[in-house]
Amino acid sequence: MSDNPVHPRRDPERLNAAPRCGARTRAGGSCRAPAVKGKRRCRMHGGAAGSGAPRGERNGNFKTGRYAQETKAMLRAAKALMRGARQTIKSA
Repeated sequence: MSDNPVHPRRDPERLNAAPRCGARTRAGGSCRAPAVKGKRRCRMHGGAAGSGAPRGERNGNFKTGRYAQETKAMLRAAKALMRGARQTIKSA
Protein backbone atom coordinates (compact mmCIF):
# COMPACT_ATOMS: atom_id res chain seq x y z
CA MET A 1 0.00 0.00 0.00
CA SER A 2 1.54 3.34 -1.01
CA ASP A 3 1.25 6.60 0.88
CA ASN A 4 -1.19 8.89 -0.89
CA PRO A 5 -1.08 12.52 0.34
CA VAL A 6 -4.68 13.09 -0.77
CA HIS A 7 -5.99 10.09 1.16
CA PRO A 8 -3.73 9.52 4.16
CA ARG A 9 -3.62 6.01 5.55
CA ARG A 10 -5.60 5.71 8.76
CA ASP A 11 -4.05 4.04 11.75
CA PRO A 12 -6.74 1.74 13.27
CA GLU A 13 -4.96 1.46 16.64
CA ARG A 14 -4.87 5.22 17.03
CA LEU A 15 -8.53 5.56 16.01
CA ASN A 16 -9.59 2.83 18.44
CA ALA A 17 -7.65 4.49 21.28
CA ALA A 18 -9.40 7.87 20.77
CA PRO A 19 -11.69 8.94 23.63
CA ARG A 20 -15.36 8.26 22.95
CA CYS A 21 -18.32 10.61 23.04
CA GLY A 22 -20.14 10.68 26.38
CA ALA A 23 -23.61 11.22 24.92
CA ARG A 24 -26.39 8.69 25.53
CA THR A 25 -28.30 6.98 22.73
CA ARG A 26 -32.05 6.48 22.76
CA ALA A 27 -31.45 2.82 23.59
CA GLY A 28 -29.59 3.88 26.74
CA GLY A 29 -26.04 3.02 25.62
CA SER A 30 -23.14 5.34 24.94
CA CYS A 31 -22.40 6.98 21.59
CA ARG A 32 -19.53 5.05 20.04
CA ALA A 33 -18.19 7.87 17.86
CA PRO A 34 -14.82 9.40 18.74
CA ALA A 35 -14.96 12.70 20.63
CA VAL A 36 -13.72 15.90 18.97
CA LYS A 37 -10.16 16.72 20.01
CA GLY A 38 -10.21 18.62 23.30
CA LYS A 39 -13.95 18.06 23.89
CA ARG A 40 -16.11 15.41 25.50
CA ARG A 41 -18.64 15.05 22.64
CA CYS A 42 -18.48 13.90 19.02
CA ARG A 43 -19.27 16.19 16.09
CA MET A 44 -22.87 14.95 16.02
CA HIS A 45 -23.55 15.64 19.70
CA GLY A 46 -22.25 19.20 20.02
CA GLY A 47 -18.47 18.90 19.86
CA ALA A 48 -18.17 20.69 16.52
CA ALA A 49 -17.51 24.42 16.40
CA GLY A 50 -20.68 26.46 16.00
CA SER A 51 -22.96 23.67 17.12
CA GLY A 52 -25.81 24.35 19.51
CA ALA A 53 -28.47 27.01 19.75
CA PRO A 54 -27.68 30.70 19.30
CA ARG A 55 -27.24 32.78 22.44
CA GLY A 56 -29.67 35.38 23.77
CA GLU A 57 -32.32 37.01 21.64
CA ARG A 58 -31.35 35.07 18.50
CA ASN A 59 -32.65 31.97 20.25
CA GLY A 60 -36.42 31.65 19.86
CA ASN A 61 -36.78 30.85 23.56
CA PHE A 62 -35.52 34.29 24.73
CA LYS A 63 -37.78 35.83 27.37
CA THR A 64 -38.01 39.53 28.19
CA GLY A 65 -40.35 39.13 31.16
CA ARG A 66 -42.96 41.49 29.69
CA TYR A 67 -45.82 39.01 29.80
CA ALA A 68 -44.73 37.60 33.14
CA GLN A 69 -44.87 41.11 34.67
CA GLU A 70 -48.36 41.69 33.27
CA THR A 71 -49.56 38.33 34.55
CA LYS A 72 -48.13 38.93 38.02
CA ALA A 73 -49.85 42.32 38.21
CA MET A 74 -53.15 40.76 37.12
CA LEU A 75 -52.81 38.01 39.76
CA ARG A 76 -52.04 40.58 42.48
CA ALA A 77 -55.16 42.54 41.53
CA ALA A 78 -57.30 39.36 41.56
CA LYS A 79 -55.95 38.38 45.00
CA ALA A 80 -56.72 41.85 46.34
CA LEU A 81 -60.31 41.57 45.03
CA MET A 82 -60.68 38.13 46.65
CA ARG A 83 -59.33 39.47 49.97
CA GLY A 84 -61.81 42.34 49.82
CA ALA A 85 -64.68 39.95 49.05
CA ARG A 86 -63.72 37.69 51.98
CA GLN A 87 -63.57 40.63 54.36
CA THR A 88 -67.01 41.83 53.29
CA ILE A 89 -68.44 38.33 53.79
CA LYS A 90 -66.89 38.08 57.29
CA SER A 91 -68.14 41.52 58.33
CA ALA A 92 -71.69 40.86 57.12
